Amino acid sequence: MNSRKPTEVVKDVVEAAAAKVTDALTPDVPGTPGSAPAPLEEPTTPHGPLPPKGEQGSPETRTPTGAETGAPSISNGQQGDYLTTAQGARLTDTDHSLKAGPRGPILMQDHHFREKITHFDHERIPERVVHARGAGAHGVFTGYGTADGVTRAGFLAKDKETPVFVRFSTVLGSRGSADTVRDTRGFATKFYTNEGTFDLVGNNIPVFFIQDAIKFPDIIHAAKPHPDREIPQAQSAHDTFWDFVSLHTEAQHHTIWNMSDRGIPRSYRTMEGFGVHTFRLVNAVGETALAKFHWKPKLGVHSLDWEEAQLASGVDPDFHRRDLYDAIEAGAFPEWELGIQVFPDIGEETFAGIDLLDPTKIVPEELAPVQPIGKLILNRTPTNFFAETEQVAFHLGHLPPGIDVTNDPLLQGRLFSYVDTQLTRLGGPNYSQIPINRPHAPVNDMLRDGFHQHAVHAGVAPYRPNSLDGGNPFPAGVKENAFVDVPVRVAEAPKVRANPTSFDDHYSQVRLFWLSMSPVEKEHIIRAYTFELGKCYEQAIKERQLRCLANIDPVLCEQVAVGLGLPVPEPTVPLAEVTASPALSQVGEEWPADGRIVGIVVDDDGDLDGVDAVRQAVFGAGMVPLLIAAHGGMVGHLSVQRTFATARSIEFDAILLATAPPPAPDALPARDAKAGAAAPVTVDPRVALLVEEAWRHAKAIGAWGAGVAVLDQVGVAGTPGVVTADSGPEALAAVQALLAAHRVWERFPATVV
Repeated sequence: MNSRKPTEVVKDVVEAAAAKVTDALTPDVPGTPGSAPAPLEEPTTPHGPLPPKGEQGSPETRTPTGAETGAPSISNGQQGDYLTTAQGARLTDTDHSLKAGPRGPILMQDHHFREKITHFDHERIPERVVHARGAGAHGVFTGYGTADGVTRAGFLAKDKETPVFVRFSTVLGSRGSADTVRDTRGFATKFYTNEGTFDLVGNNIPVFFIQDAIKFPDIIHAAKPHPDREIPQAQSAHDTFWDFVSLHTEAQHHTIWNMSDRGIPRSYRTMEGFGVHTFRLVNAVGETALAKFHWKPKLGVHSLDWEEAQLASGVDPDFHRRDLYDAIEAGAFPEWELGIQVFPDIGEETFAGIDLLDPTKIVPEELAPVQPIGKLILNRTPTNFFAETEQVAFHLGHLPPGIDVTNDPLLQGRLFSYVDTQLTRLGGPNYSQIPINRPHAPVNDMLRDGFHQHAVHAGVAPYRPNSLDGGNPFPAGVKENAFVDVPVRVAEAPKVRANPTSFDDHYSQVRLFWLSMSPVEKEHIIRAYTFELGKCYEQAIKERQLRCLANIDPVLCEQVAVGLGLPVPEPTVPLAEVTASPALSQVGEEWPADGRIVGIVVDDDGDLDGVDAVRQAVFGAGMVPLLIAAHGGMVGHLSVQRTFATARSIEFDAILLATAPPPAPDALPARDAKAGAAAPVTVDPRVALLVEEAWRHAKAIGAWGAGVAVLDQVGVAGTPGVVTADSGPEALAAVQALLAAHRVWERFPATVV
């Protein structure tokens, strides 16, 4: 596993980029499509497949039963110099079907045509019902050893390294939907431990819409596109969603998280993850504790502005997956700490009056701090998206010794559902033998046959007890580190379809979340509710949801009602007395700027030496510089990555202006609609729009030399987060300091407190 530090890789990137600049070649910025440059003419000399790109990786070459093969991972890919059939027979032609003469019909005997078309016709498998839109990456998890007192799970031991594969996703949209929609994100991690696979299948929101898994079809049917028109895609701004959550009020806690900035992450790299449920941990002497899992991003929790997210959905619907893969390619490896909140395993399964089996509730971190137990680094992108990201199969029942489930009714239902769905998606019960799903522990399961059986099982007695196979396989005990279901006593009770009364509180934690937000975050929540409900057709649904908001907070309800043009209802339950949890807010701290994208506007008349110094400094800080100019190719001795026609503010975390470029020859509204933006004619209007959008989205902006004139002409000079300097490196230093807070929120004072 490649576990080098991002700074080490960035150093190599800088040195390689400097060498390429010397040779007047393209600088080493992320986005290279292949591992070798493409020649102008079609290659004709036979040679083997090109190796994967440096940042790509494949599943380890394990046998279907978990044994190491010693073969490199590249052996999973295609082999040989020549085109063949699926059976390895070399072919002379794949451009023409076999015909009865050049103008005749295709012959039935054309086995190559049949094989090629049949395989093509069956290339697609059913997409996931939920979490269809996803992106994945390989990495390594290193344990801290700090969890030894509460669990015997071996992968958490001090300095123990475990390979992982992580899949991020949105819940509601189809595979072709956009990344930046307002939605819940999946954060599913497959740990390939030597004690068996552990799947931690979580979300970026710590609570769920429902308390009981039997309601899962209802919430998904309500949140998915309307069945008559299949719209809207990948969003909750429609009648059926709000009809359900306003009636099924246990959904209100998840809903307010979704309406907050958490619903539109800036990046998967700046997204928290949560295991949602309460799990039971078992240590080496059999003692148990209850726990919740948390992923904490190294870069802090950071989100998109709502308008920025809407622009990104059109300009770059692949925004999040591109950001993830470009960061890994640039050496700015995404990193999270895994932590746990630990609670005593008492019979009531509660903590501080909070029911730990209710998946719509959190335990504030001020009451139970998150204790770090390990670190995750993602350092390789998939070699093949379908084989890895699409075929990876998670299941909450994939548990190692030392971690067990609880009676959470949502968790209990998920234990059935995940296996069931793989049978359809992946063609049968042997999905664990697909390379990305193969365990890294010996498998001797007595399971046989079925669709897509890859293993060649020996022996004649796949049953127990047996003597014909010498009694193998033998049951293991605790001394052999077997998984043991914790013998929790199940209380005597009648069979009922009901929830405990502790599940009935649907509003106190929603109010806790609202009161924990900073003023600017409250503004965004008001905006989100107003926008989403404004998209609904039925007035009754809007009015019903306003009743729910009245039970959360009067200011929230009043401000949304004003936006909808509706009367403000009275609450139907007393407002809960709660204590705010500062840990729930995204605003107020400072974070590293690793992997941030800095756009630098240049032209031939600007300070190119200063730009070169800034560019190297950006690389050295672990960020990525993208030069933006009127045209592609070269500006002086520097390579251009974006043009005024192709650039848009959403892809940059900060903007630096080294020049005030005049309108370029293609700055014509008939050719580029952005050129029609109202802007001073002395500056290319697309540059003015770039700066104005970045300012509107509270991003840091810096300028030096001639670039200062742009700030004056756009009218943003002297405003918060807009800096000027005498040199490029000085401007970068000021902007980098602003990036630590993610955004310049003081640019737009909030009206609520």
